[in-house]
Amino acid sequence: MKGIILAGGKGTRLEPLTLPTNKHLLPVYDQPMIYYPIKTLVSAGIKDILVVTGDIHAGQFMYVLKNGKEFGINHLEYAYQVGGSKGIADALKYAEDFSDGEPIAVILGDNTTDADIAPAVAGFKDGATIFLKKVIDPERFGNPRFDPADPQKITGIIEKPKKAVSPYAVTGLYIYDATVFAKIKTLKPSHRGELEVTDINNAYLAEGKLHWSELKGYWSDAGTFQSLFRSNRYWARKKLGEQYD
Repeated sequence: MKGIILAGGKGTRLEPLTLPTNKHLLPVYDQPMIYYPIKTLVSAGIKDILVVTGDIHAGQFMYVLKNGKEFGINHLEYAYQVGGSKGIADALKYAEDFSDGEPIAVILGDNTTDADIAPAVAGFKDGATIFLKKVIDPERFGNPRFDPADPQKITGIIEKPKKAVSPYAVTGLYIYDATVFAKIKTLKPSHRGELEVTDINNAYLAEGKLHWSELKGYWSDAGTFQSLFRSNRYWARKKLGEQYD
């Protein structure tokens, strides 16, 4: 399986921090943010990775990550998302050639987690697997609706609902088979003008091929000042232990 890290966008919610650099290169405690999703993939045995980025700071990734060898990456490539931020699904389409018909593990560059996804990677067969996590603000994310008669069955995913229908967020971590790229080509921009990853997931759901797993351990995005602070605090405490307090 190959890995895709989506690290584009302008990071406007984190301005002025993102004026001099890409959001995914901001520090989370003692490392650039993007180090965390790299570790998640490499720890799951994924050693061929594509970083999709864009905008004026794209070249900084090569300076920071180089050829990826120090992270245990066998093969590292970069892709440039043309036209700025047009959604997660738009960024993912640039990975089609890199994937070369293989399944892919996709993680957003601002996601940090200490969960082990190796079992899900090893057990993946086809369709799609999404990873859920209970959060305090599920309305900020794709929000799954469950069947009242079967709490394990997702009946739909709502993108950033005004009122959450469950306490779960669809995290920025997905596993897809090769049909994901054909699905992206059928998408139309949402009211936000973006190609939504939620529409990809709902397409798999309609085929009966959407599976889900709950992440065990810590997970948070770091795309707002609040979640960036929360991520910094967690990783500082984890790495320093009692020294932090």
